[in-house]
Amino acid sequence: VQLQAYGGGLVQAGGALRLSCTISGSTFSSYALGWYRQAPGKQREFVAGINSGGSTNYVDSVKGRFTISRDNAKNTVHLQMNSLKPEDTAVHYCNQERCDGSNWWICLFFADFTSWGQGTKVTVSS
Repeated sequence: VQLQAYGGGLVQAGGALRLSCTISGSTFSSYALGWYRQAPGKQREFVAGINSGGSTNYVDSVKGRFTISRDNAKNTVHLQMNSLKPEDTAVHYCNQERCDGSNWWICLFFADFTSWGQGTKVTVSS
């Protein structure tokens, strides 16, 4: 499986970015997809997830600002990030897992992935 995230960059606080991640080598449509981020000196954390049926979940710090979506025809997951804050500065990664049922997002939240792509860096200046 190859995970290729892109779309990051430098933006001022209050600005917006749209991240995308293409995942190849799997049956994309059957997987739950997640965006994660790792700020300097911190552990990687779950940001947003979307299951195979299109249901979404977000951490509280990004609710109302970020929107995750998926395009199964293009094996791509997107993260629209609005009203960016300096604390959103991090390398952002995507990943996938077979997470189903009502607790699918908990599965994504605690997933222990064996591999990650290179990520895409987001820097928000104040």
